[in-house]
Formats: sequence, structure tokens, C-alpha cells
Amino acid sequence: MLFDTHLHLIYPNRLRYPWLNDVPALNKPYQYADYERDAARLGIIGSMHMEVDVAAEDIKAETNLVKDIQTLPKSLIRGAISACRPEEEGFADFLDWASDQTLIKGFRRVLHVVPDEVSRQSGFRNNINRLSKTRFTYDICCRADQLYDAIDLVDACPNVRFVLDHCGVPDIAGEVFDPWAKAMRDLAKRPNVTAKLSGIIAYGDPQNWTVEDMRPYFDQTVDSFGTDRIIWGSDSPVCFLGGGLPTWVALTYALTGSWSDNEKAALYHQNALRLWDITL
Repeated sequence: MLFDTHLHLIYPNRLRYPWLNDVPALNKPYQYADYERDAARLGIIGSMHMEVDVAAEDIKAETNLVKDIQTLPKSLIRGAISACRPEEEGFADFLDWASDQTLIKGFRRVLHVVPDEVSRQSGFRNNINRLSKTRFTYDICCRADQLYDAIDLVDACPNVRFVLDHCGVPDIAGEVFDPWAKAMRDLAKRPNVTAKLSGIIAYGDPQNWTVEDMRPYFDQTVDSFGTDRIIWGSDSPVCFLGGGLPTWVALTYALTGSWSDNEKAALYHQNALRLWDITL
């Protein structure tokens, strides 16, 4: 059974998503009912909502939306990773607000949509350090070429629990492996980082990728972090750029077919439930 740590829900009638104007394939509603149907067929037993880089003014409204969905009968939603703006003044007040929101388990600021200097700023790092020894995690979403900036951020915040999204976003279509693999090994030396195996089918050739195209990137992530520091996520609906949620689930099972039952359980749900102290 799978616990999905990376679900995006898109409600254009309630929230603004400026970046979607540049991604026509995703610029449409993806509501809970759309996801729930697939999840029920695929054995997904719970989900974490991942922020969708809404307009800054809508960050709290996105949390309220997810809270509404969590109250639905038999809702799969067990928590949320909220958007945030650590580079801005007011983060401490925002964190105070979030501390009262039991739904929120962590935060994310997508780094590949801002200049690299943003995460290098002392103010940014000081604000991320506010998460030290709290219930909150911080998701790092960056391109493969930004992984050493991610390492610097982790080193500056040694008491924060980090989650690396999407295997570090490797360039699978371009078959760029060695530099990414080295950076992943280096990042994995930091024990406060967990790697998320999520939606990498979106990074291959959208029409022609195969299991063997994905295997080196999947396996390298596991080899770098070990089966006790990996979690699984769908990255729905972004994964539909590479075949969709059923395809990603099938690929996950194919790539873990030789694993022991304990190793599978660790990736599929146990590590995530432990990371966020979630009970199903």
C-alpha cells in the first residue's frame, strides 16, 4: 500500500497559479475527485498535499482549501506541505500562524523559479533555521544543477529536517547522469535529508521512455540515501506529462520488484508516516 507524499490539487476557481500560464498541459483543474478515483484503484491509502506555488496572497487560502477537502468523508488527506516565502520579512509571523494549523506538516519554496541567490541569503537561511527541532520539514525543490546550493542550505541548517523532491530533478531525457549522481551522493551524506522518489517519469522522453531509462536514476537515489531515508510520492498531476499516476505506480512496483517486504514497506509508506508522525 502506498502513502502519497506529493499530491498537487488545482482549483483555478478558488486560487491563482501564475506559473500555469506557461504550462498549457497542466493549466486546468485537477480536483480531489479526479485524484481519489485513481487512488482508490491503485491502493493509495493516504496523501500529503503539496503546495502548488499559488500567488503569494493565496498561500493561506490554499491551506484552507485543503482543510475543506480533509473534512470530506473518507478523505485521503493526512497533511499538507505549505508554500512559504522565507526570503521575505514576516516569515516569523507566518510561522506562528502555521504552528496553529495542525494540517501543515512542513513547507516548500520552489527554488528553480527564483534566482539562485535567494537561497544563499542569510535572511532566507535564518528563517529556514526557525524550523529547527520543530514538527515541520522543509522540501527542497531544485534542478539537478542547483543541488550544491541545496547542500549549502542543508549545511547552514543542520537541525532542520529536509526532504529532497523528485530525486533532485535529474535530466533523464538528456541522459545526464554522472554530475547528478555525484551531487546526490554528496547530499546524502547529510543525515537530516530524506529523498523523495516522486514523478520522475515527467523528466524522461514523454513519448518513448522505458523502465530501463528510469532505473539508473531511481536506483542511484536509493543507493545514495538507503531504504530508511526514502519516501514515495506521485507528483500528480505533473506525472501525467510522462504517462500518468497509474503508469508511475506500475513503474514503482517494477523497479522495487526484487526488494524485500520490509524494504518495500519502508518506501511505500512507513518512512513517510514516521517522518511526519502520521497515523492512518
